Amino acid sequence: MISSIARVKNTRSLIKSRMSSTAALVEKTRGTVKPEKVLTKETMNPFVRSSEYAVLGALPSRAEMIKKMLKTDPEKFKFEDVVFCNIGNPHIFNQKPITFFRQVTSLCENQDLLKKENREIVSQLYPEDAIERAETLLHHIGPLGAYADSKGVYHIRENIARFIERRDGYKSDPETIFLTQGAGDGIQSVLELLNQPAQKTGVMIPIPQYPIYTAALQLMGAEPIPYYLDGTNQFALDLRRLEQSIKEARQKSMDVRALAVINPGNPSGQCLPIENIREVIQFCHQERLVILADEVYQENIFWPQQYPFHSFKKVLKSMGSRYDGQELFSFHSISKGTVGECGRRGGYMECTNVDAEVLQELYKVFCIFSGANIQGQIMVDLMTNPPSQGDPSWPQYKREVDGIQSSYHRRAQRLAECFNRLEGVSCDEARGAMYLFPRIRLPQRAITEAVLNGISPDSLYAMDLLNETGICVVPGSGFGQEPGKFHIRCSFLPEESLFDRLCKDIEAFHKKFMEHYKD
Repeated sequence: MISSIARVKNTRSLIKSRMSSTAALVEKTRGTVKPEKVLTKETMNPFVRSSEYAVLGALPSRAEMIKKMLKTDPEKFKFEDVVFCNIGNPHIFNQKPITFFRQVTSLCENQDLLKKENREIVSQLYPEDAIERAETLLHHIGPLGAYADSKGVYHIRENIARFIERRDGYKSDPETIFLTQGAGDGIQSVLELLNQPAQKTGVMIPIPQYPIYTAALQLMGAEPIPYYLDGTNQFALDLRRLEQSIKEARQKSMDVRALAVINPGNPSGQCLPIENIREVIQFCHQERLVILADEVYQENIFWPQQYPFHSFKKVLKSMGSRYDGQELFSFHSISKGTVGECGRRGGYMECTNVDAEVLQELYKVFCIFSGANIQGQIMVDLMTNPPSQGDPSWPQYKREVDGIQSSYHRRAQRLAECFNRLEGVSCDEARGAMYLFPRIRLPQRAITEAVLNGISPDSLYAMDLLNETGICVVPGSGFGQEPGKFHIRCSFLPEESLFDRLCKDIEAFHKKFMEHYKD
């Protein structure tokens, strides 16, 4: 096996060589001395320079480079293409869009189809409920190319509020709902509200965690405060670890202001039981912490009877008047679930028990950046208000959603079985979300080689997996993990038709890797 470290070094050398040649050519052409740049890596914002986002880090960059190489030299690698299992991006794997959603969005975009003179022809192509929904949306939105309310179209916020009420059984106010450019946009906005630059602001984040939290906090100079999930118990949230984490942070004079929870979990795929959620709410109430509930995978539930999804808002509202003041920000997105429309950039956040003046300041922030795009808002409306039983589009909608969900479950089970067959690998079944997070017990020789070359051992494993098979995953170190333990995160989104090859290649690679580094 060729060391991935050598491959990376060769790649970097090639890039540097090309950059140097290009720079020399530019200087020769100009015939002048290159003026010193005002903005360089050394003079740029140090918070930007120090921030990291593992999901789109070194391995995906290498994967993109390999993909380009394969186009010009198909014989260069042992595989024909790259399989991007590093990110939850369903439509890149040819997931069929929900028909009703695309019908409505196409009618909204091409409004000539809704003219009276075209109605007879259009009615033969589109069901009546799709036509009616497009007309209703356009009535409330107005011109699609114009700015809308920076908070989001009020009619869409009303539909989101009704969705939340149906889900939780408690009232929701459209005025406390903000449409966002995906959940990440909302998370970033709330973290900015929480940050006190003059103090050492800290936000508690789960480990393993989705790297947006660490990256966003690094960008603003705030501190992520890790609390470890229990990897021996389906990555459950352990109250004792929360207490220890906040105690240590406050001993370092940090102003701990919030706690982030990802449920269902990313990368670990767990679904928090209702008792666990109550404990978190009680802890945050006692410690005066704002709760950030990242609930974008709430539709990706594979064992709804045994491990159902419970929203933090529903549990909070059920706990009585003592917790009426507990602040909660809840996030949802069109990028996940069975919708999977990542590229449209749509989501929302609901603000529960948040001070009215803070909401006004949050609205000001949204006004500064003009709010969320209209196409994303339309998809949020469709996600939260899909066809219902009795509607013309209901049978097809139900068939498509059930098909996607059952396929996800099959793929998750099959990939978990594959990992659990491997020497030194253990993998929990996915109860939710879109990923598996297998633990890999690496040989000491592999660990030593990685450390000597300044990379994490699971990065060595993941880079070799990419170079040998074309399968791109994310090393567990990018999400955080307990010291001495190593993981990878692998999405189970590739088409089912690829799974024979996927599992076969993973098994063959792992055997070869373990033999190569055998102690």
